[in-house]
Amino acid sequence: MHGEYKVPGGKLVVVDLDVEDGRLRNVRVAGDFFLEPDEAILAIDAALEGAPGDTDAVGLAARVEAALPAGTVMYGLTAEGVAIAVRRALAHAADWTDYDWQLVHEGPQQPALHMALDQVITEEVAAGRRPPTLRVWEWGAPSVIIGSFQSLRNEVDPEGAARHGIDVVRRISGGGAMFVEPGNTITYSLSVPDALVQGLSFQDSYAYLDDWVLGALGDMGVKAWYQPLNDIATDAGKIAGAAQKRMVGPGGGPGAVLHHVTMAYDIDADKMLDVLRIGREKLSDKGTKSAKKRVDPLRRQTGLPREAVIERMVDSFRGRYGLTAGKVTEGELARAQELARTKFSSPEWTARVP
Repeated sequence: MHGEYKVPGGKLVVVDLDVEDGRLRNVRVAGDFFLEPDEAILAIDAALEGAPGDTDAVGLAARVEAALPAGTVMYGLTAEGVAIAVRRALAHAADWTDYDWQLVHEGPQQPALHMALDQVITEEVAAGRRPPTLRVWEWGAPSVIIGSFQSLRNEVDPEGAARHGIDVVRRISGGGAMFVEPGNTITYSLSVPDALVQGLSFQDSYAYLDDWVLGALGDMGVKAWYQPLNDIATDAGKIAGAAQKRMVGPGGGPGAVLHHVTMAYDIDADKMLDVLRIGREKLSDKGTKSAKKRVDPLRRQTGLPREAVIERMVDSFRGRYGLTAGKVTEGELARAQELARTKFSSPEWTARVP
């Protein structure tokens, strides 16, 4: 069995192993990390040798930690990263490069249709009718997008939303509210087979699916990192938030994961605070100044036009994993338009948690 895992902000860990009579055998850990002293790698292998095959990542990491020689220094490597690579080997997890990725980047769409497209495209990936897809959104109108389980009245000031002509839609994934405006926001979705995140905890899957964009930002001079559970941050402040939804495949078979990220390219903090109630509670002094401090837009950090930031992100993904241009099919669009009308634009869905 073979498993790979790139430690967030670190290096690649590779594990090869067998399972005999329910226990790990012939364990070999490798990778492009740095480790001192040399014999520490043998200690890691020995710590995993004979471990029960159903040991979880926490238990495997504990075995590794306990076996390391005194004074061991690991750079780009963690005991948790080794444990996750083992779990991915045992789960027969797929790798990014195992797939033929498709890019969907089309013209502006209304917010409700974006919610519906996320659902339809991920369902198609789960059914095996569509390859894993990176979809870059273009917003056709300003909106507040609330998480699947958020209270409408607790998150949104209806008078502020009406004053600024901002509609509210509810998405299928959890997480917090998103304030978006055309030209000020960069949003993308990954719709991937669940085999890609096999062996990862829910939290680890966020870091794993966000790692490519951290590299893309680094290439633009922005040092960013994953901040549990679902934020991307820099020294200057938060720049993005992620959310996920897991979908079961047809007949209960292998499914797919929807992972989407909204990034602040620019931000009207006054308007955001006028519309979002939650924004007021999260800010220490309840003022616009602190809102701008908490969320630091990519326009200032990169000095690049929004279109250039998106282009560089896409190029970075393509360079890592390959990416061919695609589009939403006529059938997918028809289904999404129907869902946008009957579900995502309906008061029953939007206010399902009043």
